[in-house]
Amino acid sequence: MQRLYDFLRRHPTWVDSFWAVLLLGISAMVEAVRMEAAEAPGTDSPAAIVPVVVLLCLVIALRRRMPEKMLLLAIGVGVAQLALDVATTPANFAFLVITYTVAVTGARWASRLSLAVSLFAAPLAQVRWPERDSSVLGTVALMIFMTVPFVLAWVLGDSIRTRRAYYEQLEERATRLEKEREAQAKVAVAAERARIARELHDVVAHNVSVMVVQADGAAYVLDAAPDQAKKALETISSTGRQALAEMRRLLGVLRTGEHQEGGEYVPQPDVEQIDDLIQQCRTSGLPVDFKVEGTPRPLPSGVELTAYRIVQEALTNTRKHGGPNAGASVRLVYFDDGLGLLVEDDGKGAPHELYEEGGADGQGHGLIGMRERVGMVGGTLDAGPRPGGGFRISALLPLKPAH
Repeated sequence: MQRLYDFLRRHPTWVDSFWAVLLLGISAMVEAVRMEAAEAPGTDSPAAIVPVVVLLCLVIALRRRMPEKMLLLAIGVGVAQLALDVATTPANFAFLVITYTVAVTGARWASRLSLAVSLFAAPLAQVRWPERDSSVLGTVALMIFMTVPFVLAWVLGDSIRTRRAYYEQLEERATRLEKEREAQAKVAVAAERARIARELHDVVAHNVSVMVVQADGAAYVLDAAPDQAKKALETISSTGRQALAEMRRLLGVLRTGEHQEGGEYVPQPDVEQIDDLIQQCRTSGLPVDFKVEGTPRPLPSGVELTAYRIVQEALTNTRKHGGPNAGASVRLVYFDDGLGLLVEDDGKGAPHELYEEGGADGQGHGLIGMRERVGMVGGTLDAGPRPGGGFRISALLPLKPAH
């Protein structure tokens, strides 16, 4: 059944042709009865009636393929009926149908023309073929009664045209907004990846600087203090492995032409500086409860940087979207194989755009940066509204390098 319905929607002319044939058959039977009874006003010559009926049925068949031309054809047939004294037949129902069709899909001039013709069609028919034994008042009432369906057909068609235009405008606007959101998300992702690449590049550069210093020290004390030289070499080895792990997370994005102040590379924020970050938030008026669970231990530089940036971004979102009385809590949990982060607030909650549509809030990067950072270290991130109100961000950062 659904296939049949879809087929008919793709071939509307076939449907209209079916109704045209049906109307042709009804008109033929009615005219045959009327000719036998000799009750039809006006001429009863088949030579005049048959072309009128066939042309009006043709209007039904082609009404959606060429509505303006079929309207002009219907008007021409109507004028011919008046001139040749061919009385109305069931095929004249085509006037009502073409009026509706033109109001829905036709050009504006055709729609206005169909309305004007509809207002005069019934009165002209009554004047040309008046009812027998009908008073003037009855004739006027009949004219009005027969005009109303034409007007209603035009009003219905014009209303559907307006509604379709409104829906098309909404769809176009939704499509445009979707494309704009996708473009903003792509720009945000590209910018954030470049920023992450720069920060990771600084981490690697810092590790290489440490390796150079340790190597120089080992060379200096190699003969005088072999134990110190061995310790320095071990530091170089571990630092080099860590630097290689960070290099794998650069995602092929290279830093281009930007340097730190003074031309020197400096280490990026780490987990220990989260406490300073929270103190700054408290000073600015945002109450934050901070707890550390588990046994703190050294972490890869990329993991520490990611943890710091997640907390920083989460607290920034709380200040922006949580409201004036919002409070937050930060939990750092050291697991055997990873670092867990949980940042919650009891504010009014962030707009859904922050955690839907990829996390682009239209004003900044939203959660895009967090997701990119967590993905680069092979972790997972979950963000969304809390059941009791507010917002929650949880992340798990593995300690093993992400390949």
